[in-house]
Amino acid sequence: MKQRWKTQFVLFLAVLGPGIITANVDNDAGGILTYSQAGAQFGYMLLWTIIPITLALVVVQEMCARMGAVTGKGLSDLIREEFGLRITFIMMILLVIVNFGNVIAEFSGIAGSMQLFHISKYLSVPVCAALVWLLVVKGDYKGVEKIFLLASAFYIAYIAAGVLAEPNWHTALLATVKLPPRPVWHKSSYIYMIVGVIGTTIAPWMQFYLQSSVVEKGVNERQLTPSRWDVIVGCMFTDIVAWFIVVACAATLYVHGMGAIQVPSDAAEAMKPLAGQYAFILFAAGLFNASLFAASILPLSTAYTVCEGMGFESGLDKSFSEAPAFYWLYSLLIAAGAGVVLWPHFPLVKVTILSQVLNGVLLPIVMILMLVLINKPELMGKHTNNRWFNLIAWGTAIIVIGLSIAMLFAPSS
Repeated sequence: MKQRWKTQFVLFLAVLGPGIITANVDNDAGGILTYSQAGAQFGYMLLWTIIPITLALVVVQEMCARMGAVTGKGLSDLIREEFGLRITFIMMILLVIVNFGNVIAEFSGIAGSMQLFHISKYLSVPVCAALVWLLVVKGDYKGVEKIFLLASAFYIAYIAAGVLAEPNWHTALLATVKLPPRPVWHKSSYIYMIVGVIGTTIAPWMQFYLQSSVVEKGVNERQLTPSRWDVIVGCMFTDIVAWFIVVACAATLYVHGMGAIQVPSDAAEAMKPLAGQYAFILFAAGLFNASLFAASILPLSTAYTVCEGMGFESGLDKSFSEAPAFYWLYSLLIAAGAGVVLWPHFPLVKVTILSQVLNGVLLPIVMILMLVLINKPELMGKHTNNRWFNLIAWGTAIIVIGLSIAMLFAPSS
C-alpha cells in the first residue's frame, strides 16, 4: 500500500501543472473585480454559490484533462474534426472577443495595483507587457510552467487579507451553506452578478487552455488518476481564494456601506483604513501577481485555441518561425490589451464585468460541445463520462442558460 501511494505521488508530481495553473489563473483581475464587487455590493449573500460552482468546476476541468490525455488533441482540434470548420470558426470569433475583454482586464489590474504603490500606468503597463511577451516567446513549456506554478503560490495573499479583514466568521460560514432571502432573487443586479461569478470561475477559455496544456505536457491515459488530482487541488485552492476575496470585501466595503467599486485596485485602497496596512499590501500585491500571471496565460490560451481550431501550428516548444500565427496572435493580443488600458477614459469596469458575464453566457455552448465529444465511445473508448459527471455537467449548462434568460427578464435594480 505504501509503495502504491509513493508511486501515485511521484506520478502526481510528474503531471502537476496544467490543472493548478489553469484554475489559479481563473482568479485574475477580472475575477478579483467580480468577487470583490460581489462582496462589496451584496455582502455574504453570494457565498452560497462557491460550493456548487467548485463541484461544477472540478467536473468540467476533469473532462478536459481526460479528453486531452486520452485523445492527445486539444479541444479546438476535436471541435473542428467532429463539428466542422464553420462551427469552429464561429466559436473562435466569440472566444477571441470575450478573451480580449479579459486581457484588457489583466492590464487594468497591473495598472491599478502599481498605481497603489505610486507607479504610473504609462511605465508599469508597457514594462509588464514586454516581460510577459518575452517570457512566452523566448521560453519553452517546462520553463514557463515552473514560473506559472510559482506565481500560483502567491494567491495565499488573499487568504491572509481575508483573515485580516476580521469578518463575522459565523455569518460567512452560514451564508456559504444557506440560500439568501427570496427578495434578493428578484433583482436583476443579483442575477447578473451570479452569472458573472459563474463566468469568471468556469470561464470558457480555461477548458481550451487546460486541454492544450495536458496535450503539450504529454500526459497520457496511464496518468489519468494523478492528472485528476492536479485538477481537483487546483479547483479547490482557487475557489477557497475566491471565497476569501468575497469575505474580505463583504467585511469591509459592504459593512461600511461603500457599495460598488470602480476597478480591482479600489478594493485594496478601501481596505487600507478599514482593515489596516497589511491587508492593503497583501490585496494590492496579490492583484499585481494575479494580473501579471493572467496577462501571460489569457493571450496564450487564445492563441492555442484559435491556432488549433484553424489547423495552424502552435505550442511553446516551437520557434517563432515554426508557429508564426501562434506567436503573432499572442503578440497582437498583448499589444492591443496594453494599448487599450493606456487609452484615457476607457470604461474599464463595464468592459471587465461584461466580459465575465459573457463568459457565463458562452460557457453552456462550450460545455454542450464538450459533452457531445466526451460521450463518444469511438473517441474516448472506456473513458466516456459516467452518469454522475453527465448529470452535473448537463445540469450546470442548463442552470447557466436559465440564469442568462432570467437576467434578461428580471426587474432592473
